[in-house]
Amino acid sequence: MNNSIKISPSILSADFSKLGNEVISLEKAGADYIHIDVMDGHFVPNLTIGPEVIKKLRPLTNKVFDVHLMISPVDNFIKEFARAGSDIITFHPEATHDTAKTIELIRKENKKVGISLKPNSSIDLIKNYLEQIDLVLIMSVEPGFAGQKFMPQVLEKTKNLKEIINKKNLNVDIEIDGGINFENCAKVKKAGANILVSGSTIFKENNGDLKKNIEILRKN
Repeated sequence: MNNSIKISPSILSADFSKLGNEVISLEKAGADYIHIDVMDGHFVPNLTIGPEVIKKLRPLTNKVFDVHLMISPVDNFIKEFARAGSDIITFHPEATHDTAKTIELIRKENKKVGISLKPNSSIDLIKNYLEQIDLVLIMSVEPGFAGQKFMPQVLEKTKNLKEIINKKNLNVDIEIDGGINFENCAKVKKAGANILVSGSTIFKENNGDLKKNIEILRKN
């Protein structure tokens, strides 16, 4: 099972004064994806980066840009983020009036589609769209800020989602994001997640030894 685990470091915890170098370092350290959190100060209470930053980072690495849009209304920005260099575009069902239409807009740009569930959002919001998407991102903290504590109640939701995906025999990844560390990463894998997003742990543990921290998360 560990072979299929992917690690997607969140650059929200990187040093923004040298973001390009941080992305290059993550690639060298063995990251599978680069997780990019986009927040608009409206859908979530924080502001981060826009498409221009992604455009500047794109030539620095061939790694998959795993872009999580915490913005509303999301449809207005999909084309811009797609053309800036995103590979996976993940949105929240609460940020759109028409989930099917948003999926279609992302597909039109030839990008992979993810849907994210906040800790209290029900699987019912996305159940009917699983055949049309590539990934479900389960938030294990309230979206908005880095460095929050993992909410263990999402493990049950992760297990239930994994059962539905298996029952329907779908090829859909389960990604988990929020407070992922060396202590809880085994539990989230066991619950069914195969992509782990981690920011603070990767950038701060073991004196910021990115390679070591990525390996521990992958193997624990």
